[in-house]
Amino acid sequence: MEQMLYVADRATLAAATDLLARFGDDAGFEAAARADRSRDLGNVIDFCRWRQVERLVLFLAAAETAGTVH
Repeated sequence: MEQMLYVADRATLAAATDLLARFGDDAGFEAAARADRSRDLGNVIDFCRWRQVERLVLFLAAAETAGTVH
């Protein structure tokens, strides 16, 4: 089953595209590291934000098309 992707706001998209531009193929790892750092500091809000950015990076970097193509 296909998983839906939720993007909370434009800042999330901006963060994902910035990481892709700066880190290329390692952008997902960078987002995960930032999420882990936030979790370790007890910052649940930033942890959730960076996890969402990580999922969005993986979606944007995927070679195959997901969803309906018109």
